[in-house]
Amino acid sequence: MSSSKFDEKVFEKLAEILKTNDLTEIEYNEGETKIRIARQLSEKVSYIQQAPAVLQHSEPSTGNQDKCEQKTDYKSQPGAVVAKMVGTCYLAPEPGAKKFVELGNEVNEGDPLLIIEAMKVMNIIKAHVKGKIVHIAAKDGEPVEFGQLLMVIE
Repeated sequence: MSSSKFDEKVFEKLAEILKTNDLTEIEYNEGETKIRIARQLSEKVSYIQQAPAVLQHSEPSTGNQDKCEQKTDYKSQPGAVVAKMVGTCYLAPEPGAKKFVELGNEVNEGDPLLIIEAMKVMNIIKAHVKGKIVHIAAKDGEPVEFGQLLMVIE
């Protein structure tokens, strides 16, 4: 066991990053030093290990084209919601439950939009702005990559 002490400022900075980025877990490594900080979510999430192998996904047809389809760079939209981690995306709080949001729903800042499961941790992704869901790129039960567009709020 190493006799080096941990700098409390490192813990404070990691905890700040955790809260600021709405993460549930963060890990820091420097040499032989390894720090892992985790927090509990205040909202109950009950996804069990995997989504069903076959999922049906369909968007309601309104006759109007999705407003976002006409724009070339979704991520540059102020209301773009992008993945902050690699994981599996879930659009509902548990299998078979109603989705957090549907196309056309109004959301407030802080409303849950979806869950990204990363390393068996369920991370609730919340709206960062108030507005209307105009595009849903994420698919239930499918993997997402860091920086991938998930939704657009306008």
